[in-house]
Amino acid sequence: MMDRLGLTLHPAKTRLVDLRRGKEGFVFLGCTIRKRRSIQRNPRWHFLQRWPSPKATKKLRARIREIASKRQSGKDVKQLIAELTPVIRGWGNYFRTGNADREFNQMDSYVMLRLRRWQRRRGGQRPTKRPSFTGSQLYRMGLHRLRGTVCYPTQATPRRSSVSRVPENGLHGLKGGPIAQGRR
Repeated sequence: MMDRLGLTLHPAKTRLVDLRRGKEGFVFLGCTIRKRRSIQRNPRWHFLQRWPSPKATKKLRARIREIASKRQSGKDVKQLIAELTPVIRGWGNYFRTGNADREFNQMDSYVMLRLRRWQRRRGGQRPTKRPSFTGSQLYRMGLHRLRGTVCYPTQATPRRSSVSRVPENGLHGLKGGPIAQGRR
């Protein structure tokens, strides 16, 4: 079929990957896709997960470094945050449906580091007498926080009903027991 369409596979980009037990992974559309061992469930089970690829993370870091460079020292911090927020929000929205919690936390820390470096460099050769910005100050000014925005993929198998297996207890609150009636 590919011959009829005049398409060929790129030999450097095309390969077979063994996903069993997390042996290998691959990068597709900026996401690293790999099986990882279950920690909370049975440790012998492996689940397919995806997170931002190192190349995608490196590109975002370069963009943040460019926006918060020493050439921007004449700007106000709110102007800098106004430039950073759409970049961070767009990257976060693209990768938030995977298993990117660790990468999001690292990226938030990196943004704080770059903004604090930018603040120190603003005073020229002399260190500024102001204390460094705290995270809460920057978030109140409008900086987008990636931490907590990950939307984990839903379970592929149907979920069990929420009916209690211990109906004689009656304290679970799902079917109008004493707990649910007390909240009305």
